[in-house]
Amino acid sequence: MQHTCHIAEGQSRPPPPPRDPGRALLRSALVDKLPGVARNPKEKPKPMAEIIDVTDATFEKEVLQSDLPTIIDFWAEWCAPCRAIAPIVKELAGAYEGKLKVVKMNIDENPATPGKYGVRAIPTVLAFKGGTVVEQITGARPKSAFEEMAQKLV
Repeated sequence: MQHTCHIAEGQSRPPPPPRDPGRALLRSALVDKLPGVARNPKEKPKPMAEIIDVTDATFEKEVLQSDLPTIIDFWAEWCAPCRAIAPIVKELAGAYEGKLKVVKMNIDENPATPGKYGVRAIPTVLAFKGGTVVEQITGARPKSAFEEMAQKLV
């Protein structure tokens, strides 16, 4: 079963969920277990791959004109399935650093590009090679689906 957030024209977005102070404490307790986070003040964090935030204005330069094959994640803050795949997308960026470019676009702040590419539900992940869409994944899918997409690009 794939989970998506559907976008209807003129639809108002649901408000973000309320902040839970207990979750913040749990999150801070788990931070030292994340890769790239220093566990003590003298230890330097490991470098993490950079995921570039693109906008409607920078999309052509960062994606269409990229020398590397590019994966773009269309997402929104209010979309739970988008948050679910975010760590997978970040992991792909690290695993394929130098071979593949990974970018993301917030659809609420940049409506033109998702509209141009027919993005009707999020998360939608498009794979570009030579400025052309070569593959698409819509919805929260297993990590293997995203790894397969990346493998086909490199």
